[in-house]
Amino acid sequence: MEQTDTSAAFDLLIWGGASLSLIGLVGLIWCIIYVARARRAKLSDEDMRAKLQKALPMNLGALFLSVIGLMLVILGIFLA
Repeated sequence: MEQTDTSAAFDLLIWGGASLSLIGLVGLIWCIIYVARARRAKLSDEDMRAKLQKALPMNLGALFLSVIGLMLVILGIFLA
């Protein structure tokens, strides 16, 4: 089976989505480590809230990247 230009484009879609998901996964791991360190530090309630409020946008952004990446991978597989 020959690889056409459209097949190469779908391969890029799959690998691009996989890399986007990997970036999101790294962000999620960073959030887990950040919050675990904050919990181990035994901070006051106010300081803990500030730390968690700082981590929340990063967590949501990383989750969004992971979901979009996985959607691109699935789309690339279905269209290939």
